[in-house]
Amino acid sequence: MARRPRIEIAGYYHIVNKGVAQQAIFREPSDYEYFEELLCFYMQSYGITLHNYCLMGNHYHLLIETAQENLSKFMRQLGKGGLNLGLSRMKLISIR
Repeated sequence: MARRPRIEIAGYYHIVNKGVAQQAIFREPSDYEYFEELLCFYMQSYGITLHNYCLMGNHYHLLIETAQENLSKFMRQLGKGGLNLGLSRMKLISIR
């Protein structure tokens, strides 16, 4: 049975995203800079307003405001860009 579609409402969201098994997602200063560039690019693309953020070694927090119902699309694109960062810098592990 397929899951129900997410209900998206324009408004404020506190987003937390963590690395798998508490692994670091940012290892070098350039990783943080790359993520900030991605964040700015996709915020402009999707009309997202960033009110505050915190980038930690193994996770990040975003406080954003959406004017449209496009949070899922924004996070999908941001995640793909972050995945490219991870694939290029780190070895992937499998969790069982």
